[in-house]
Amino acid sequence: MNTKLKIIQGDITQLTVDAIVNAANTSLLGGGGVDGAIHRAGGPAILEDCQKIRARQGGCETGEAVITTAGKLPSNYVIHTVGPVWQNTDPNEMDRLLSSCYTNSLAIAKSKNLKTIAFPNISTGIYDFPKDRAAKVAIAAVRQFLKTTSTLEEVIFVCFDKENYDLYVNHLNEDL
Repeated sequence: MNTKLKIIQGDITQLTVDAIVNAANTSLLGGGGVDGAIHRAGGPAILEDCQKIRARQGGCETGEAVITTAGKLPSNYVIHTVGPVWQNTDPNEMDRLLSSCYTNSLAIAKSKNLKTIAFPNISTGIYDFPKDRAAKVAIAAVRQFLKTTSTLEEVIFVCFDKENYDLYVNHLNEDL
């Protein structure tokens, strides 16, 4: 695996990469948190693409991913994925669904021959996924996927807050 994994603290809407990932909801119509920020910064073109996807397939299921234009964003595409809403009933199923968000987003990036992709902290906001657990799942899923491809050159985890940033740095370093 020659892909560079990078962790930064900042605003994902400001990155110049091939694709940023949006922690979307199943409706794909925008929402709060990073989803709202991406839709606001990218403008109406993103919502128009999302509406076309909704008309074709009726939204996006938890763990799945779809791709749209990035509108006015400095990236080329937005990959929308729907993370799980944390429920303590079956933590392993929650991990599996969160892992598939990363895997399916990376599969889309690979299919488009993208070189750089940036992820937010999926499901750790209003969806209440425990932040430490989410960081472990995210890093493990990305590392596992990168064993299957050499097309991606850089994967960036963009942490909005210091707490997530520190968790990601710790988990990335402990596995080296």
